[in-house]
Parts: sequence; C-alpha cells; structure tokens
Amino acid sequence: MSGLRPGENGYLEARLGLLRERVRLLVEDRGSDDPTAADPFRGLYLAPDTAMRLAEGPPPAPGRDPDHDRAVHALNVHASNVGASNVREAIPYRLAEVFGLGELDVEILLIAAAPDVDRSFEPLYGYLNDDVSRRRATVGLALDLCGLPAGSASARARFAAASPLVAGGLIVVDEDDRPFLGRSLRVPDRVVEHLLGGDALDPGLLGAVTLEPPSAPSAETGEDGSAHLARLLKDGGATASGTSLVYLRESRPGVGAAVACRAFDVAGLPVLRADTERLEPALVPALVREARLRGAGIVAGPLQDGALVRAFATAAAAGPRPVWVLLSGAQPYDPAWSEAQPLVLEVAARAEAGAWRAELARLGADVTALGFDLAAATATYRFDAPQVRRAVRAALDHAALEDVPLTAAHLHRGARLQNATGLQKHARRIRPAVGWDDLVLPDEQRGRLGELVTRARHRDRVLGEWRLRSGGGRGRGVVAMFAGESGTGKTMSSEVVAAELGLDLYVVELSAVVDKFVGETEKNLERIFTEADRLDAVLLFDEADAVFGKRSEVKDSHDRYANLESAYLLQRLESFDGIAILTTNLRANIDDAFTRRLDLVVDFPFPEPRQRRALWEHALAPPVPCGDDIDLTRCAAEFELSGGAIRSAATTAAYLAAGAGRPVAMADVLAGARREYRKMGRLLPGTEF
Repeated sequence: MSGLRPGENGYLEARLGLLRERVRLLVEDRGSDDPTAADPFRGLYLAPDTAMRLAEGPPPAPGRDPDHDRAVHALNVHASNVGASNVREAIPYRLAEVFGLGELDVEILLIAAAPDVDRSFEPLYGYLNDDVSRRRATVGLALDLCGLPAGSASARARFAAASPLVAGGLIVVDEDDRPFLGRSLRVPDRVVEHLLGGDALDPGLLGAVTLEPPSAPSAETGEDGSAHLARLLKDGGATASGTSLVYLRESRPGVGAAVACRAFDVAGLPVLRADTERLEPALVPALVREARLRGAGIVAGPLQDGALVRAFATAAAAGPRPVWVLLSGAQPYDPAWSEAQPLVLEVAARAEAGAWRAELARLGADVTALGFDLAAATATYRFDAPQVRRAVRAALDHAALEDVPLTAAHLHRGARLQNATGLQKHARRIRPAVGWDDLVLPDEQRGRLGELVTRARHRDRVLGEWRLRSGGGRGRGVVAMFAGESGTGKTMSSEVVAAELGLDLYVVELSAVVDKFVGETEKNLERIFTEADRLDAVLLFDEADAVFGKRSEVKDSHDRYANLESAYLLQRLESFDGIAILTTNLRANIDDAFTRRLDLVVDFPFPEPRQRRALWEHALAPPVPCGDDIDLTRCAAEFELSGGAIRSAATTAAYLAAGAGRPVAMADVLAGARREYRKMGRLLPGTEF
C-alpha cells in the first residue's frame, strides 16, 4: 500500500484496506452496468448511451456489508485495548472519542482523507465521480461507499455545519455552488498529519499561537486563584453554568496569562497560548481543533472586544467535551460581548521565586550553588512564565559572555530587558550605576533606605498572604518621600534603592506632566501611573511639591482646579501597585494628606564635616590622580557644601588639572569649592587657605 510504511499505523492501514475493498465493489458495480466502462475517454465527456442510462435511473448503491461492519468492530475493540499502551496506533479511534464521532462519521472522515494518505485513491475517486479531474471524495460518493441512500436526511446531516465532523473542523465541504451530492470533501492537512501520527502545530496558527512547554508548578501559595482553577480543570467538563470559558481580569498585562498557565500546569494539561492581537476570529475553530487533537487547554489574551469571546464560546462548546479557554485582559468584562457568559475572576500580580528556580534548573544551572539569595534577588519582579524564561536566558548569556558564575546582577540585567519602553515617553530612564558604597549618609537614613527595600521585596507576603491590607481598592504599592536640601543625596539614594532591587529608575519629567489646560495634567499623570503599573521599575517624582503641593482655600477657579488635581493624586497613589519615590526640598510644601499615604519619609540632613570629608574622598578617589598637597580634612571643615556641590567642585578641579596636564592639586580643589560658593551666591569662608 503506497503512502504508508507497513506497520507504521496498523489501525489506519487496516481501515484503509477495508475502504479499498468497498471502492473495489463499487467500481465493479458501476462497471457492470456502464456501457462506457471500457471507453478510454470516460469521464471527459458524456456519451449518449451514458446519458440515456442516467435518464432511466441510476443503479442502486451497494448496501452495508455485514462482513465489513464486523471487521470494523473487531478493529475498534483492538484499538480500545491498545489505546493506553500504543496511543499512535489508536489515533483514529481516539479521535472519535474526543470529537464525539459515530462509526459512520469515522468512515466518512477516512473516505475523505484517503487520497491524502494513499495516492492510488485519486484515480479511483475520479472514475467513480465520472470526472477524472475530481479526485477527491464527494458527498454522494461518500454516501455510496458507506452504503447510505442519498435521499436520507439523517445521512445528509453528517455533512451539515453543526455536525461533529464539520463543526469540529475535521472535514470541509467545498464548492457550495455545486449541487449538494456533488460537493467535494476535504480533510485539513493538520488532521491528516494527526491521523498519521504527526504532532506539528497547525501552520495556519503560526505567529499567533505557541505551544507552551510544560513547567513544574511552584510550591508557593498565593491569592492568584491558580489552585482553585486547577481543581476546576482537573474535574473536566465545564462550570456549573455549563461554560468552559474563564475570563481573568488582570491587574497588569501578563498576570492573567501567568495564572492560567500555572493552573494548566497544576492540572497536568498542555497549553496553547494565543496572542489575541494576531489571532483573527476566523482562526479560532482551528485553534480549538488543535486543542482537542492535543488534549490541551487554551490561554488567550489580552482581550479587547467580544468578537473572540463569541468565536471561542461557539467553537469550544462543540463536541462531547468542551475545551477549556482561559481569557485574560485588563478591562472589565462586558456581559454584552457574548450570550455564553464566562466565569470572571480577578487576579493580582505576585512575585514567585519558584518559577525562577525551575527555569534555572531546566537550563542546567546549579541552583544549590548560587552565591546569592535567589528569592530576594527576584522578589520585586512580577513576571509571567515567558518573561521569566527570557530573563533567565539573558542572564545566563551575560554570565557566559563574561565567563563568570551567575550573579544577582546578571539576573537583574536580564529582567530589566523585559520591561516595555512606553514609560520613556513621559519619564527619563536611568539604569542604576551606583550602590551602597557610593552613598554617604548617617546610619539612620541608611537604615530607612534599607527598610524601603525590605518593603518592596516583601509586600506580596505582608499585604497579600498575611492580608495586612485595608480595603477601599488600595493597591500594593510602596511610596516614600525623600526630603532635604538640594544636593543632599535624594536622587542618588533613589538610584541606590533601584539598583538594590534590580530595577530601572524612571525620573518623571515635570515638563511632560504639567499642562496649562484644565484636566490635562491629570491625564498625563494617569498615563504615567498606568504605564508604571505595567513595569517593574522605580518611579521618581523629582521636585514633587510642584504636583503634590498643599491644597488651598478656594478663592477662584484656579484654586478649585488645583485642588481637583491634588484630589486625583491622592486617589491614584492609594491604588498604585508599583514603587514610587517623591523628592522635595521643602517638606512643608507637601500636603498632609499625601504624607499620611506615604509608607516612609526619609529626611536627608545637610552633611556634617565628617560626612563632607567622606564625600570629598569619594569624589576624588582613584582613578582620579591627586597630588600629595591635598588636605581634605580642612576642605570639609572650611567649605560647608552639600554632596552634590562637592561632586561639582571635584569635577571642576579635575578639569583644571587635566587642562594643565598634571594631577589634581590643592589649588584646583580650592578653585572648585570657591566656584560652588559663588554659584550659590554665598560669601567665601575666611582666608585661612
């Protein structure tokens, strides 16, 4: 038998062998009654004798053959026995179970698929169709081969749009312009490949659908709802209301898909993940068919409108067992989208170290030999499974490029690559390049910064698992205020916090926020907060008193709208889920209502002489070349400069030395310090130098 190697698929070979016998009987029957059977041009034209024979009435079609039926029954019994141990051999039999096909449906499917499996069926079908150019089975030919009368309504219903074969996407009835019995039957290539034991994804779905590799579920628990969903998926069938659709409304993009994939992993089901921005409603039936062929569930998002909901509701409900479809999106579900209402669940973002650990182990990294705390290094990231995979791969690539063991810095670098760039339209991105060693602060302020890092890392546990979160729609954000004079280290401290958390720092540009038109400032701020919720980053509002100022008594329309702006910010800070830092030179200018909503307030004092000396030492540290005459102790005592001013003075001194072609001398340092005094309009200290 051409087209199949002996023994590759015993059940399919046996069924096609029985079909060939049916074809032979039908060919004999047609040849015995057709006077043009020996005509070499038969099928190319209609001879008068043939027309007269057709006018007198077609010959009766062969009825059901009891021997054929008994042979098919024996094959099915064998397939049911070997199905568990030899799934490939029993594929057509299992297909009937999954799609709810009767024995006649299976026969019709094999009749339609035969020319795609064995080319010798093509000329045979052309002969039986009385047209050598029509080498596929037609509705009439399929009924003849099945021994069914062409006028039987129940037999013709096998080819209706609502039939298991057509609704399940297993056969396509083409050529609608032809009479019903003359319409050709086509089996999609993906179904033929499945019959032959193939497992490749449907080519029509490439680009819009991916097959998610199975991943070990984390042992961590949380409020994401995946455990409840997994129990529902394991039970099979549908929800109590009869639907197999679930809509996961997510707090940030990707969260719903992550919860859905985790639930399928726990339930032990493979996942087909669809990008709804590329998935057209016309492709949904093929996607649902792919899920049935694989015994998989579907995860689709982000959902934008009801077109895909209606398509999934129709396709997923066809068949004896519904296909689970877990949809996700950020917007509320609209009941008008579909008559079939899904189960709607709210899901929140949460960090999960187990996913990072599992991905590192899957890629061959020795998780037990890591030189850092993996849970602490990844606690601030709220990534879904694909983002974790991409971040881990990038981290391992960077470590291999540097030929060093994997570090937390590599993971942070890989994670930062996963952030979208939408926030850069409204804020300036800073990739942290400083650490705790670069920070010169009193112990109390350093402790407060460490507390801020701790809050950011453990907010899911404290606010989520331990439920220390008040109501009113409050988010899980961490908001701090840094107050102090200019140059005391507020911005650098923000950068150090971001570096410790492995996040980028986004400095909000006030010029991109404040607008003279009423309501536009609030719109700009909403865009910033919405985009920040999508990222894992630290948001810095520098000179925050410009937008977080005190409310005043309403004396004119300007006061009224200024107060509306402050009221909006108060509400938005409470629902914020990210990490934000406000800096101000004048703490008294910040409204008390904002202060109450802050998690931490850190006051940055003006540096004392001991701290100023440490700042000078840090600013003029190697590789800056310095002369032996520099006296930093007297510089710190005589010049009362902030950290930022000391950095500027050191930079000026370095330029003077570089221009003279020598190391930095005491005279250069003095010149830089005096210039800082003149910039600030202050009197120079005594002439002791």
